[in-house]
Amino acid sequence: MPAPAGLRPLVAESWRRSARVDPDGLPTLALDDAQLDAIRGQGPIGTALPVVRRLLLDDVRAAGCVVALTDAAGCIVWVDGARAARRAAEDMGFTAGADWAEEHAGTSAPGTALRLDRGVQIRSEEHYATAVKAFSCTAVPLHAADGSVVGALDITGDDRAVERHTLPLLTATAAAAEAEIALTALRHATRATSTTVPRADRADRADRADRGRRGADSAELTLLGSDTATLRTGDRAVRLSERHSEVLAVLASTPGGLAAADLAVAVYGDRRAVPTLRAEVVRLRRVLADHAPGAHLSSRPYRLTGIRTDVETVLSALDRGARLQAVDGYAGPVLPGSASPGVDDLRDAVRSRFRESVLTDGGVEALQAWSRTADGAADPQVLRALLGVLPRRSPRRAGLVAAIEALDRR
Repeated sequence: MPAPAGLRPLVAESWRRSARVDPDGLPTLALDDAQLDAIRGQGPIGTALPVVRRLLLDDVRAAGCVVALTDAAGCIVWVDGARAARRAAEDMGFTAGADWAEEHAGTSAPGTALRLDRGVQIRSEEHYATAVKAFSCTAVPLHAADGSVVGALDITGDDRAVERHTLPLLTATAAAAEAEIALTALRHATRATSTTVPRADRADRADRADRGRRGADSAELTLLGSDTATLRTGDRAVRLSERHSEVLAVLASTPGGLAAADLAVAVYGDRRAVPTLRAEVVRLRRVLADHAPGAHLSSRPYRLTGIRTDVETVLSALDRGARLQAVDGYAGPVLPGSASPGVDDLRDAVRSRFRESVLTDGGVEALQAWSRTADGAADPQVLRALLGVLPRRSPRRAGLVAAIEALDRR
């Protein structure tokens, strides 16, 4: 299909590259659910996803748009946002697993941003495919520490998706995500070379020491940085449902226990949900019996024993003054996808503890470490505190100023 007159040069060039694409077709699904879960759970996209959720999702929903992450090949691996916008996006094939590479879907912000390795805004009629012309979009590429492209970050919707502030907002979010990707890669490299003891010996010694400290039947609950919790006992692990994750998160953070009505409010936001809660607790006890026999969920009040959470671990490190160790263990907010009031309170409490600790410490290392997390990157006071202690010639200063300005415009 020939490019119409009047297109911007960047868009006209993209149209010429898209000449072999069927303008009336829809993107094909290139990734199945198992592949999507694997990409979201590990690697650079898995690292970037909590950052994107924290910095963008609420604002994008409020604007009536959707936000998406693609892999380096242009396939969408995650999309979320306003409900109506998501339904409309799905109708044009903008859904997880779909291939939006420029050579397969034609001109679009994510596909063209990946092709050019730069931020791109595409307005409705500038899209090549017919089904996409009702939408506008802005996208920026994401990079690993070595400069290689690992994916793209996109906002799609009506004209609000291409407003003047959208590209700087995405650029600042991408910078925060890239910092987290680089930090994660550095941590892995440091761990791999930190000792000359053979890996098998290290693992065996660590396992014996860990069992000696905690007992073979003790259970650990991972709540940080994932929408659902993972329950681990020894070498076994099970991913819990969202509701079971919320119940355990609330009870683990309330050692004294909660009455049924109070737990229903904390989990469901409704005191009248006690019958629903009781049925859920019955199912949860079966899960605990199968996967964490050393754990116990009692009633009157509901109280949880025999499980330690990663929240307790990082807060314990924080209390000891081991701030860098604590931040290193902070994988992201508590159950970031949960809307339960009790989880929301716990999430805010943990975030506040970290924030107060690093601001009180005021050291460069602690502030830098926290600023590389999704929560720290979204906190202008933390970024300003870091800016105030960095050397005048630090290469980080320019990026911090840009990120602070982007946050101030929100």
